[in-house]
Amino acid sequence: MIAIIDYGMGNLHSVGKALERLGCEAAVTSKPEEILAADGAILPGVGAFGDAMSNLRDTGLDAVVKQYAASGKPLLGICLGMQLLFDESEEHGKHEGLGLLPGRVVRFQGSFKVPHMGWNELSFTQPSPLFEGLEPGHVYFVHSYHALPERREDLLATTDYHRPVTAIVGRGSVYGMQFHPEKSGELGMALLGRFAALVDQAAAARA
Repeated sequence: MIAIIDYGMGNLHSVGKALERLGCEAAVTSKPEEILAADGAILPGVGAFGDAMSNLRDTGLDAVVKQYAASGKPLLGICLGMQLLFDESEEHGKHEGLGLLPGRVVRFQGSFKVPHMGWNELSFTQPSPLFEGLEPGHVYFVHSYHALPERREDLLATTDYHRPVTAIVGRGSVYGMQFHPEKSGELGMALLGRFAALVDQAAAARA
């Protein structure tokens, strides 16, 4: 079972429906015991970084997500959920993140349109189990802030928006996607399906 973590900010319904279409068992939950018992977990997110971290701290789910990540079971952050995996963000002031991946989140700077919104092509920067059998293609982004991973090896895919922009990150069993895979057509669903396959593989290995 994949737990979709409900902390009051996220596309819970669309992520759940996407997993349902893939034939995955999933549940939207804010209960720590259900999250920690799940074979995989997804941290979605829409909105402001500081508000999201406040919600996570107020509900105690920040500690639950960190404990889940430490268990080695697959965890996926989507959009704002990916940004929350990093150390800090400068969105509306400086805010501390979950610290699961070293790096920070900054606003786009330049004379181009912000937010970055629409379909952009992925470029895989290094091999990952997420990409097995897949070819790069276009996915759907909506964001005004982007992540700057501290470690190059954590950067799995980029897109180009007037500069290379972090699109997919990963270290160990912790992954993040800046775009919305559930809204990204065939490739987005395939990437979500690969995450679900990793969840199944990890569960089988523990059995």
